[in-house]
Amino acid sequence: MKRRSLIQSAGAAVAALGAPRLFAQEWPTGPVRIVVGFPPGGGTDALARVVAVKLSAMWKQSVIVENKAGVAGVLAAEYVAQQPSDGSTLLMAHINSHALAPSLQPKLRYDPQRDFVPIVMVGVTPNLLIAGPAQKALTVKDLVALCRANPGTVTFGSAGQGSAQHLALEMFKLQAGVDALHVPYKGSGPALADLMGNQIQYCFETMTSATPHVKSGKVAAVAQTRTKRAKGHPGVLTMQEQGFDGFEATTWYGLVGPGKLAPGIADKINHDVNTVLAMPDVQERMDNYGAEDGGGSRDKMKEFIATEIAKWGKVVRDGKVKVES
Repeated sequence: MKRRSLIQSAGAAVAALGAPRLFAQEWPTGPVRIVVGFPPGGGTDALARVVAVKLSAMWKQSVIVENKAGVAGVLAAEYVAQQPSDGSTLLMAHINSHALAPSLQPKLRYDPQRDFVPIVMVGVTPNLLIAGPAQKALTVKDLVALCRANPGTVTFGSAGQGSAQHLALEMFKLQAGVDALHVPYKGSGPALADLMGNQIQYCFETMTSATPHVKSGKVAAVAQTRTKRAKGHPGVLTMQEQGFDGFEATTWYGLVGPGKLAPGIADKINHDVNTVLAMPDVQERMDNYGAEDGGGSRDKMKEFIATEIAKWGKVVRDGKVKVES
């Protein structure tokens, strides 16, 4: 209830700004695209579609989710940065494209702070450490023992080199003092398919994309990666509760637009997405996905992105994490 009140308050605060200022701007007359940097079936795609359906009804205008997978979300960000700043093309920004890539990819062709206008946070989720159906090590303690007994051979899938899932694995390896084999995919959907097919053994996967498969029993949840348990998985122990003090590796999602997006358009979208996030059926779906802390002002998202860039930059430097170019 507290979370809902905060979202509703945030929506009311921007309402006075959004609509009046918009009339001085050029609202797109055709379909609005929300570009997702991953294939269908992953967490970013799932949350984008929840928002798109509601905005389509609210605006009486098509809001289309367009998947442009590659380089853990970076290709989609590069694409949107070059699109017209008229509100017709938005990006479902992600920790990969807007917090990890600046440190991991020195030849990045965009600046996440200069080339985008933050609009609104959609949600922050833990990752779930999940096991394929054939696996017997179903606690963190047992998994550490398995990795120590088989150094460099226990396989962990991820949504790609340099993805949030990849860095969650690197954090685990550092804290546990183990070696494991990273298997990158082009998105969460393919990684989950291979996990369920026993082609790989484990994944640190977004709670958003992993939850349906955990609920169906196709994969097993070993741990979650925020220091507090998510409401959608109250029975799954955190990494901290299983001996990894301070282990916190989240995935987050938010809408941004190209760098010259007019403030009036950004304010209207912020207001309307806050309204969407306060809807009871949307809140229920967000809770099931483990997506919390969404909504709020444009400044909230701007400050959050700056903090994340600094945090993960330090992790990359301290852990000497590199990805293949």
